[in-house]
Amino acid sequence: MGKRDYYEVLGVSKEATKEEIKKAYRKQALRFHPDKNPGDKKSEENFKEAAEAYEVLSNEEKKARYDRFGHAGMGNSGNGFSGHGMTVEDIFSSFGDIFGDAFGGFGGFGGGGRRGKRVSKGTNLRVKVKLNLQEIATGTEKKLKVTKYDSCDTCNGTGAADASSMSTCSTCHGSGHVTRLTNTMLGQMQTTSVCPACGGEGKTITKKCTTCYGEGIVQKEEVIKINIPAGVAKGMQMTVGGKGNAPRRGGINGDLLVVFDEEEHPDLIREGNDLIYNMFISIPDAVLGTHVEVPTVDNNVKIKIEPGTQPGKILRLRGKGLPEVNGYGRGDLLVNVNVWIPRNMTREEMKVFEKLKESGSFTPNPDKNDRGFFDRMKGYFE
Repeated sequence: MGKRDYYEVLGVSKEATKEEIKKAYRKQALRFHPDKNPGDKKSEENFKEAAEAYEVLSNEEKKARYDRFGHAGMGNSGNGFSGHGMTVEDIFSSFGDIFGDAFGGFGGFGGGGRRGKRVSKGTNLRVKVKLNLQEIATGTEKKLKVTKYDSCDTCNGTGAADASSMSTCSTCHGSGHVTRLTNTMLGQMQTTSVCPACGGEGKTITKKCTTCYGEGIVQKEEVIKINIPAGVAKGMQMTVGGKGNAPRRGGINGDLLVVFDEEEHPDLIREGNDLIYNMFISIPDAVLGTHVEVPTVDNNVKIKIEPGTQPGKILRLRGKGLPEVNGYGRGDLLVNVNVWIPRNMTREEMKVFEKLKESGSFTPNPDKNDRGFFDRMKGYFE
C-alpha cells in the first residue's frame, strides 16, 4: 500500500498557510502521541506519518517539489522519517518546540517521559549525478562512493576512551540545559539555555578516545546504492535519508542530497518531457516525399515524409518522449523538418533549377493546386 497524501494526513488543503499546517500537525501529534496511546502501534505509526508530512509541507522547497511530483519527487525515502528509520525520540528532538507545554517540554503527559535534551543531527552531504537520456527514460541504479564523517568504531561514537571516562555533567545534571532566574522590573524571569559546561550533551569526558580524539566521528568512505526513478530532470534533487555526516558524539545522521544533471544527447534536445529532433531532408525529398529514420531514446523509427512537406513542419510522434517522474503519462518526440539548401552545385544541377525557375514552378502560391507540379518535377530528378 502506497503512502497517503501528505495534505490528507494533516487534514489541510494545498492552499493552507504555514501556520495552518503547523496547527494541524500539532493537533495530530497530540491525538496520536505514544504516551497518550501506550502500546498502540497504529497510533505510533500515525504519529510518525504526521511528522513525515509536516517535515515536507513545512519546508517551502520540499513542499513545492511535492506539489509538482508527489511522493516520487521526494526521493527513495519519501524524504520523511519512516524512510530512514527515525524514532519517536527523534521526532521530539526535531519538532518538540511545536508541542509546547502539552508534553512537558519534549516529554510525556503528567510530567513523565522524555528529557528535554535535544538530539544532535549531522550535516547533509550534496553530490551531483549526471545522467544520459536513456537512463532518464528508464530509471537507473547508481552506486555513489562518498567520503563522510561516520561514528567512531573504537568508542562507538561517544568520544570517550571507555565507559568510566564519561560522567554526568555536574552543571546541568545530565539534562543538557540550565535554567536561570533573573530579576527584572516585571518580576522574576525564567530563561533556559544550552548548558555551557557540556554543550547540551549532558555528559562530560575525562579521557578522550585516541582514535577520534574525543570527537566521536572519523572520516570514512561508503558506497551508497540509490535507485533513480524515470523522468527526473536537471536540477531536481533526491534525498537519501540518514546517509549524510554523523554528528559529534552521537545523534542522527544528516542526509545525502543527490542533485541531477543531464548529458547532452548528440541528436535529441529535451524540452520538459518532450524531445525535439531537428531533421534535414533534401529539396527532392521535400517535394516528392520519402521515408526517413529518426532517433528516439530507445531506437530508430521510420517515418513517412509526405510530398510537398514544407520547411518548419512539426511531426509529432506520440509517446516517444520521456516519462513523467510520478509515473503518469509520457512526452512526445517532435520532429522539426528542415529542408537542406545545397551551397555548392554542379553546372548540370544549376541548369535544372534554372529551368524550374523559368517554368514558374517554384513561384510561391499556397492556394495553387500543386498536383501537376509533382509530375513535372519527377522528370527533372529521375
